[in-house]
Amino acid sequence: MSEDPVTNHPTPNQATPNQAVNHDGFEQEDLSSRIALYFLAGLVLVGLVVYLIVFGMYRFLDSYERAHQPPLSPMATPQADTRTVTHEDTQTFPQPRLEENERTQLRQFIEDQDRKLATYDWLDKDRGTVRIPIDRAMELIVQRGLPVRPEGSTAAQTSAPVKKQTPKASTTKAAASGK
Repeated sequence: MSEDPVTNHPTPNQATPNQAVNHDGFEQEDLSSRIALYFLAGLVLVGLVVYLIVFGMYRFLDSYERAHQPPLSPMATPQADTRTVTHEDTQTFPQPRLEENERTQLRQFIEDQDRKLATYDWLDKDRGTVRIPIDRAMELIVQRGLPVRPEGSTAAQTSAPVKKQTPKASTTKAAASGK
């Protein structure tokens, strides 16, 4: 065993004769798993105690409030419990109303839109405008093609004629580079 010449003590990574060397494959100075389990059990126990204290405190405060409630006047009518909402309450509520059941209302909306996309209907009988199913409209576009305006006409006629511009970018780049 080598000793430090200054202090005559063994070097730190060598065992002293009275220390036993453990060859189990891990160091004994690490935190044992038993301590970690005790800590977790203590944490659960503290959480449970805090829960019970808060639960008891709320029960006490509720009973205290009921016991110290002033008596209701015989002339007053008790108000309805506003924590529960019935269907009649939602119909008497002023506009805009919130959704009662968003899944069924959304499903109803989507079914209505799908029905509109798949059926014929009059949009304006006086003008003769109808709605046709989207599948039929796509077939008609494939057969007839999209409407095309003549080249000389524009949607809004302007007083000044529009000049056609030709692309000259390739010639200006060549002139700028000297070629």
